[in-house]
Amino acid sequence: MRSRNGIVIFMGIELMLNAVNLSLVAFAAHIKGILSGIIRDVPAEKIPALVQAATSSGQVYVILVMTVAAAEAAVGLAIMISIYRMKDSINVDDINIMKW
Repeated sequence: MRSRNGIVIFMGIELMLNAVNLSLVAFAAHIKGILSGIIRDVPAEKIPALVQAATSSGQVYVILVMTVAAAEAAVGLAIMISIYRMKDSINVDDINIMKW
């Protein structure tokens, strides 16, 4: 977090998004064990649909986070390339082109 290089900052953001993906996949994998203690009052014919919905929701969120991460990487890298061409530096302390 102390690095002032724009590329390293974007790599850190990508690492954080991948950590969220890993936790979502792990939660989706272990949700069956969690639900088994909670769904005692639910009728037996509704349990498979409930478990399927709960386990697939983690995977849906992973796809959503991956889409956001890909868009962030593409747009962020394009901005960094544009700033490097203008300023010959990607140090975030040197980038003040958006200030009035």
